[in-house]
Amino acid sequence: MSEIRLDRVEKRFGDFVAVRDSSFTIAHGEFFVLLGPSGCGKTTTLRMIAGLELPSAGHIYLDGEDVTDKQASERDIGFVFQLFALYPHMNVRQNIGFPLRCQSVPRAEIRQRVDEVAKLLGIEELLERRVAGLSGGDSQRVSLGRAIVRRAKAFMMDEPLGALDAEMRERMCGELRRLHDRISATTVYVTHDQIEAMAMADRIAVMNHGLVDQIGSPQEVYDQPATLHVAGFIGSPAMNLIPVKAALRAGQSSLDLGDCAVPVPAVAEDLSERALVVGVRPEHIEIVAEKGLRGQVFGSEYLGTVQIVTVTTPFGQVKVRASSDLRISPDEPIGLNLLAGHTHLFDAATGVALGHGRVLSKPPASAGVLRVAHV
Repeated sequence: MSEIRLDRVEKRFGDFVAVRDSSFTIAHGEFFVLLGPSGCGKTTTLRMIAGLELPSAGHIYLDGEDVTDKQASERDIGFVFQLFALYPHMNVRQNIGFPLRCQSVPRAEIRQRVDEVAKLLGIEELLERRVAGLSGGDSQRVSLGRAIVRRAKAFMMDEPLGALDAEMRERMCGELRRLHDRISATTVYVTHDQIEAMAMADRIAVMNHGLVDQIGSPQEVYDQPATLHVAGFIGSPAMNLIPVKAALRAGQSSLDLGDCAVPVPAVAEDLSERALVVGVRPEHIEIVAEKGLRGQVFGSEYLGTVQIVTVTTPFGQVKVRASSDLRISPDEPIGLNLLAGHTHLFDAATGVALGHGRVLSKPPASAGVLRVAHV
């Protein structure tokens, strides 16, 4: 078993708090992604799990053993860095086998295990080549091979695809996920790229300002964002966030926006003159000729089968995913119909998602939501 558990882990650098009160469990064999913008604490969290940084507070458990104060060499964890960090004076075989040589593994066993890993990664023909002439994708495969040849308890990956071009990154996403499924290893993966996270993860922890905003499957964090940050960070284009100030009664399921009413999740308490934010994804808005939320077409981005239409409304710009067959012109007046059952409601002051029985004074009670960052 390779279960990893963090219990109220914090990391401070002087007066700066990089990670705040993080508690979550990564199951054996899970592909777990730490996702967030630069500086949110995701790499620091990964380094603490690996033992490259020691936490300022809290505990880290690996297979039930408290490894909080243990160094990286004592944790049996493989690490893959963003930069390949290969040894240029060695060939591919020597690079992959280097961790085993450091452990004084017999030469015959090293050769056998390197051959097994090379076959798994599809790089058998590269074993005798120098690493200096390898492509970016092949260099990353060698880096992965060097990590998994040790048969570690878990693997940490710090933006391993960040140095690759878009086409290679997309291909490596699929290869990484297939590799994970074949070796059944616990993997913790750090990225700022939501597309990588959504493509590979079993679960995603979305971080912001050192806090974990939400943990869930890709579909959960996309369909039911727990905070404004998650709503705005996940999705391309991101969720539309429409600021409003209105009174809502308990159980009320629509909100008046000028000349129209838009559906919202029913709230569990009366909210009087509260600054709120209505969230709706571009694919959950219909363009209508009359009624609806009125606006003018600002522009359109053609994407082949669909187009992203930007509409200027009294509440700011709203993006709509529409069929590319729809013919519209700049400055054309149109109406927007927000689909019932697909809107979200947030408290503007705290960023907390409201509705679905949630109470304003408390964070969302869904599994995996640990702390709510202020927006």
